[in-house]
Amino acid sequence: MATIHDLIEDVKDEVIGWRRYLHKYPELSFQEEKTAQFVYETLQTFGGLEISRPTKTSVMARLIGRQPGKVIALRADMDALPIDEENDFDFVSQNSGVMHACGHDGHTAMLLGAAKILAQLQDQIIGEVRFLFQHAEELPPGGAGEMVKAGVLEGVDLIIGTHLMSTLPLGKIGLGYGPIMAGADTFKITVVGKGGHASQPELTIDPIAIGTQVVSNLQHIVSRYRDAQAALVISVTQFHAGSAINVIPSKVNIGGSVRSFNPELRDKIPAFIERIVKGITEAHGAAYEFDYQFGYAPVINDEEVTRWMDETVCEVFGEDSREMIKPVMGSEDFSAYQQAVPGTYISIGARNENKGIIYPHHHPKFTFDEQALQYGVKLFVHGTFKLLNLTC
Repeated sequence: MATIHDLIEDVKDEVIGWRRYLHKYPELSFQEEKTAQFVYETLQTFGGLEISRPTKTSVMARLIGRQPGKVIALRADMDALPIDEENDFDFVSQNSGVMHACGHDGHTAMLLGAAKILAQLQDQIIGEVRFLFQHAEELPPGGAGEMVKAGVLEGVDLIIGTHLMSTLPLGKIGLGYGPIMAGADTFKITVVGKGGHASQPELTIDPIAIGTQVVSNLQHIVSRYRDAQAALVISVTQFHAGSAINVIPSKVNIGGSVRSFNPELRDKIPAFIERIVKGITEAHGAAYEFDYQFGYAPVINDEEVTRWMDETVCEVFGEDSREMIKPVMGSEDFSAYQQAVPGTYISIGARNENKGIIYPHHHPKFTFDEQALQYGVKLFVHGTFKLLNLTC
């Protein structure tokens, strides 16, 4: 009888082939129709799976074991980015202006590999495994929330997600307890003043002068309004005003991003920003418009699930492979699943400087060492048995 090791070795070349096919034909968020169809048809060849389409461009497969037990979900994202690829390998993107520059092609291939192996081990599974092939991670409001609303987590006890990381060397598995990725929100402010000629500022209400005060004072939220132990970033990324060199415009448009880990602090930020905007504009006789949009929530790893996967990493790969990672201010819609069930999000090292694989995510020359795919498949398979055995 073939062992798990044998099955992982047998599927290795297929996983690389799936990754290269997906890389060659990337699709943007909410447009992953051919990608989803490829995943659906590939899953059909494995046997033993109940396959469905929770949304237009996502896929779910259910593997039901020989007797009832707990239900775990494994997730991979499938969408690409609006980037012109600058790599020169054989499977470079054939879709102009679209590229898998974040490793989602690899995530999908790894989960397909795990699904194929676990389907062959169906008789050894107590409980159920759900494979979630998710659309639109890169574009808010994101695909995870849509899939949760579609019911993919009904009856699920816990969820595991992974990400190939260009910042982590090949062979390392990154784990983190508690908050590991920030919530990502956005704001737009319009300062409405009174325009006029640059030679007569006394006849105007200058929105540029007022807007610069708003920008400066927003940083007081970070330095004075929050607990010093609570991480917070407020970045003004847009400031648009004026069209002529000798005209004071009538309004200024300001936009920016807010990143935080603490849910309670996060909820307070809109009121903090508006209080500053309101006070400054009123002091100068101007008006304002304010819009705040909550994006992806923070990714907060469940302590118990993370501990179980921590044990799996040490048992399967060895303690030297285990890397404790620090929280980062990037965001991920995996948090939508964690708001419904306990889960953990794990990083898989994919950087290899000896091969020139050094470019960051979302770079036109991004790629990853394909040996990392086997680490992901192995983690999914062994993690599945670990979690089902522990929770049954």
